Formats: sequence, structure tokens, C-alpha cells
Amino acid sequence: MIKSDIQIAREAKMKPIRDVLEKVNVPDEPAAFSPMGRHIAKLNLGYVDKLKEKKGNLILVTAITPTPAGEGKTTTSVGLSDGLNKIGKKTIVCLREPSLGPSFGMKGGAAGGGYAQVVPMEQINLHFTGDFHAITSAHNLLSALIDNHIYWGNKLNIDPNNITWKRVVDLNDRALRIININLGKLKNNIPREDGFDITVASEVMAIFCLSNNLKELEEKIGNITIAYTKDKKPIYAKDLNAHGPMTVLLKDAIRPNVTQTLENNPAIIHGGPFANIAHGCNSIIATKTALKLSDYVVTEAGFGADLGAEKFLNIKCRKANIKPSCVVLVATIRALKMHGGIEKENLKNENLEALKKGLPNLERHIQNIKKFGLEVVVAINHFITDTNKEVKIIEEYCAKLGVKVSLCMHWAKGGEGAKDLANNVVELCNKTKKNTFKFLYSAEISILKKIEAIAKEIYGAKAIEVDEKIKEQIKKIEQAGFIKFPVCIAKTQYSFSTDPKLKGAPSGHILQIREVRLSSGAEFIVVICGAIMTMPGLPRIPAADSIKLNDNGDIEGLF
Repeated sequence: MIKSDIQIAREAKMKPIRDVLEKVNVPDEPAAFSPMGRHIAKLNLGYVDKLKEKKGNLILVTAITPTPAGEGKTTTSVGLSDGLNKIGKKTIVCLREPSLGPSFGMKGGAAGGGYAQVVPMEQINLHFTGDFHAITSAHNLLSALIDNHIYWGNKLNIDPNNITWKRVVDLNDRALRIININLGKLKNNIPREDGFDITVASEVMAIFCLSNNLKELEEKIGNITIAYTKDKKPIYAKDLNAHGPMTVLLKDAIRPNVTQTLENNPAIIHGGPFANIAHGCNSIIATKTALKLSDYVVTEAGFGADLGAEKFLNIKCRKANIKPSCVVLVATIRALKMHGGIEKENLKNENLEALKKGLPNLERHIQNIKKFGLEVVVAINHFITDTNKEVKIIEEYCAKLGVKVSLCMHWAKGGEGAKDLANNVVELCNKTKKNTFKFLYSAEISILKKIEAIAKEIYGAKAIEVDEKIKEQIKKIEQAGFIKFPVCIAKTQYSFSTDPKLKGAPSGHILQIREVRLSSGAEFIVVICGAIMTMPGLPRIPAADSIKLNDNGDIEGLF
């Protein structure tokens, strides 16, 4: 009988977190970490700051364009980390924290699967150490301070019709996308339109993940553009003295969380912006901490390589001054057959022609990664329905592209099932010259040129579509001194285009730009394309529909 992910997680023989940290030489001292129960800890920033820099290897795990068939990026990241530890390499996996939005919405939990999981799975998926609540509270404190300032006389002359700062909540709730506030009959109330984004799309989340230390966190929060005056001058969070109290709310959240894999290897789980509407990477502090503590660091970036990996490389690496040693591109035969036109219910059957039709999606992602001067290895996340003929087709296809392929069975076998991938990764890290890494675009070129570079080079688009109003908005952003910022494109994760139904490797399409938002604190420009929403909705039957406590008080349906 095949055990479910949650059964496997509950049967895990977890070690006390001090024993897990001992593997990477973290001393069992209050100065080094604070236990959050028996199996979770928060590292202390003072201890992290004193650690010496090491020339470790950073491995980025990304994937092909996602489908309902699943790719298993987190599962592969965990399996690879355990595999590297199996072959004697001191390794830490760095992951994002799950949002309650998808946990109760589309997919349930996000802690890996099978025998390649991080634990305690239920705590990680539900509230964890409270970081997201702290980020939500800090964000909404700023919202409250804005409206309070206006109520008490509006000394800064904020234009109530030009407030750019929305509220957030860490749930999918489409009804909150547009709301009206201040409708009560108080003397100084000024009714206005407002709205909610999901917490993972918050600029505070982005700043949280892109800050190198607590001081930089406070400075970046202060630089958030919250509104404009009636004569179009920007108002910043620091103008309301909001950066101090917001940082107070985040002072513990900014400390990296440490848990463990099923094989008791350390896992740092910290921060969690989505890659379809935000920049899709865990915190810089977490990644740099892992690089100080281990020789190999496995980290993931959300959704396909056109989203998470592109933003990891163009935004996070630029801000953190880090360079990956190589990239692991995760694919499943099931997903590639979907890109070849097969419906989900027919994926169990061998279909070589559909697989061949889907392979251009894999090739496009390989080509895109190589544009950054990086080497890539393909990880086939194995399903029991995969056939030898299907595996061979991928291996032969990748061989022609000069790329190695590892058939990975970490879901069923844990680290043992990812040893071939681990060996291939070590080989790439040993031969890769780190100075070959390059950004896709220069910080010096215009914002529109940056968008165009991503659209053409990564998405395969022939052009971008921008109306005059947005062009004028971009021009004002550049004139205000933000021309050097990278761009963070928000678009559907299901296609290289803005049409989620367009599978495979489409080219020649138009990237339609719907909106541009300045994130002056996070120091990037958000470019919203197509029909993507920064507050997702729930599906017709959400995951929440089957989540409950059983008679024993155990959670059912989360995973």
C-alpha cells in the first residue's frame, strides 16, 4: 500500500532541532538560536552576522511551465538536498514559507511530498512561526496610519484619490479586490476606494525577502511610496514615521526559521512571495545564512523558469550579490505530455508522440537558463506511470542539447533516489566558472527596454503592448530616479504568453501590459500583464472544502 504524504510526515522520526543544527556546527547556545518548540528554531541575527563567509555552491531549482499534472519543484529541492548529504556534502535546503492562500485554495500544503518532505509539515503549512502574520500586520499598520493621518487633518496633503497603498490578507478572497472604506458618519471621514492584495504580493513581503539585514529592512520600508499629494508629489512611509513601528513588528520574523527534512538534514524556510505576482524567492538573509553554514545550498524559485528563475537571477542575485553555481530544471513526463496536448485524465497511458510535442517547452527553459551563462541539469521527477521509452526520449532529446538528465525517485526513496542528480550537480559545480553568470539586461537601460528584453528573450514574444497612459506613468517613474530598478513581471504561470491555455513553447505573441506599479522600497517595478490578479480567487471547490479535524484531533485534507 502506498502511503500518503501526510502519513509519511506523521511517521517521521524527527530529531530535536539542536541536533539538526549541530550538523552544520551551530552551537546549542541562546546566542545562536531560539527554539520554537522541539523541532523548529529561529536563528539569531547577531550569531549569523558573525559567521564567516564561505565559497559555497548555490544550486537553483526551477521547473518547466507548470500544469495540473504537477512538477514537484519543492519535492525535488528537498530530495536533492538529502541526496547531496547522502554523498557526503554538507548541504542545506532553503525554501519559501507556504501561504494560507493556496493551502486552502488550489493545492493544499507545500512542504514537498513522499519521502522528500520538510517537517513538521502541518505546522509549516499552518501559521508556522507567524512570519506571515507579522508581515500582514506591518503592512496593514501602514494602511491604518495613512487613513489616520488624513482623518486628523492631513498635514502632508495626501490626495485621497491617489493613495497607492492597498491592504493585504493571507487568503484568497476575490471579494476584497475592490472595496469602499470610510463610509461611517464620522465628521472627518473621507470615503474612498481601496482594495486588498494577498500578503505574498505585499511590498513588505518583497522588502522582507530582499533585505540583507534589519537596518536595511527599516530603510527600505521607509522608502515605500504610499500616495501622492494633490500636486503629484510622492509621499513615503517614512513621512508618516511608519518605518520604525513596522520594523518592530518584523524584528523576530526577519530571523531565519530552521526545520528538518525527513532525513533530519537542516532546512531553512523563510519568506514566501509568489512568482506569478511577485518575485518568487525566499529571503536573502536565509540564503546567505545557509551559504555560511554549509558547502552546498539548494534553493528554489517559484513556478516555471520563465517566472521564478528569471526573477531570482535578475532581481535577487542583483540585490544580494550572489551567483548560482548551476541550475536544476525539474520536469515530469506527465506535464510534458500535457504540453503536448493530452488531457490530465489520459496521462497514465504511454504516449510518445504527445511527449515529443511537449518537449519544446523543456527546451525553451533550458535555452533561457543558458542565456544567463549558467549550466543546467534536467531532473525527471519520476511517476510510477512513466515508461522506459518515455524516459529515453527525454534523455536523447537533452543529449542533443548538451544537457545531462537524472531520473529522480526521491518521492519514493528520499535522498537515495536523488543520488544521481546529486552527483551530476556536484560535477557541474566543480567545472562551472562562476564568472560566466550574467544578467539578462543592464540596470542602465530604460524600463520599457527591460520589459521588452524579458518578453522577447524569455517569453518568446514578438513585441509588448503598452498604452500611452502606462508609457507616461513609466516616464514619470524614470524621471523620479528609479530607471535603474529591475522589473518584476506579474503574469500567468501556465504559459510563456499571457494566455494560460497556450501550452508548449509559443512564440510570436504579444505581451499585454495592463498596469505598472512602483515598488520604491523593494526597489523594483511591478509590471502586471494580461488577466493576472494580485488577489487570487478560490476555485469552485477549494482545498478548504476537504480540510478538517478528525475524531482524534488530527488534520485531514491538508495534503
